[in-house]
Amino acid sequence: MTAPLTIRVAEAADVDSLLALVHSAYRGPSGREGWTSEADLIDGPRTTRELLAADVANPAITVLVAGNLVGCAAVTLEPGAETASFGMFAVRPGTQRGGIGSTLLDAAEDHARDRGATTMVMCVIDRRAELIAWYERRGYVRTGESRPFPYGEEGVGEPRDDDFRFAVLEKNLRG
Repeated sequence: MTAPLTIRVAEAADVDSLLALVHSAYRGPSGREGWTSEADLIDGPRTTRELLAADVANPAITVLVAGNLVGCAAVTLEPGAETASFGMFAVRPGTQRGGIGSTLLDAAEDHARDRGATTMVMCVIDRRAELIAWYERRGYVRTGESRPFPYGEEGVGEPRDDDFRFAVLEKNLRG
């Protein structure tokens, strides 16, 4: 019998390992091993060490870590807010399709709910139909809102096209 996947809050000492995990899941050759890669859409780094360290240190952001750094996700919830934001979701490519992502998403929703959130929102590049469908199977719905891609900002990489948009998805955490 396999032990349940542990989920914990990231610490400053995890930053370098988290950076490697995020890049392995989103970019480069290892990213192509998984089904969630942006490697054919965006070149360059997915984030930077400095941005990731700032997220881990920010009290409004909780970076969750799955197992022995096989996955991570960030939940942002400002004090007094009822809407949490989900992001930086990564599962090591060789372990995808094994339930780690679902477990991590559930943990992120539980964390947000425990901190008073009633809604979780996220932005997904609108060209990522398979990923959007995965979220929809887990109760997320498109809001109809679209947001511009942050071209030129630090830590987003270099998109191969100039017309990227984010689809905004949300889920009611009370139901």
